[in-house]
Amino acid sequence: MKDFKITYLGENLLLHPFKSLYWERKKILLLADVHLGKAAHFRKSGIPIPEVIHQSDFDRIEGLINIYRPERLIVLGDLFHSSYNNSWQTFKKFCSGKIKLVPELVLGNHDVLEENQYDFLIVHKDKIVLNPFVLSHKPLETDRLNEYYNLCGHIHPSVRITGYARQSIRVECFYFGKNHGILPAFGSFTGTSKMPKRNKTDKIYAITNQKIIHLF
Repeated sequence: MKDFKITYLGENLLLHPFKSLYWERKKILLLADVHLGKAAHFRKSGIPIPEVIHQSDFDRIEGLINIYRPERLIVLGDLFHSSYNNSWQTFKKFCSGKIKLVPELVLGNHDVLEENQYDFLIVHKDKIVLNPFVLSHKPLETDRLNEYYNLCGHIHPSVRITGYARQSIRVECFYFGKNHGILPAFGSFTGTSKMPKRNKTDKIYAITNQKIIHLF
């Protein structure tokens, strides 16, 4: 499985098929929209979604840390899907046993747990400015960017690829526009949003099981 190196504003960023972004110089691993606990949330509504669906998320996080050895792990919002359930304790145990650094979270619209539940994380209530980037959950309005480039999540971007015989498939993607680089949803149990028609300067990197493909 191979990552894909791109350069933005002089910084090397590694896009991985596990749906992460690694910032080489800062040794920061970025994830977005993990949505842990979503399976349990559905079970409360009578929909039998097995908890094991989140195990692949834990495995990928552990795998990425082993690959890159980051100094910081930052989640760009929506780490947990909704109100408290046992999945949160599973994640807490995973962090204490498998991760040798303290994860950081930029709060997203789904991060609604009581403040004391985040005691094992570093929590950022708003954006993080790390020149030349500003990190957030939702894409920031351009008047809030102050000339920084915005790396964010929330959208769950995807793109439709059409073949010669009119067959098509929708795949998740990294989407880099003029002011925003939008990460795909990291979680295994999330939906996607088809991105609108791109501008000529936008860049799309499709995600496959084994590699990242630069489409446009």
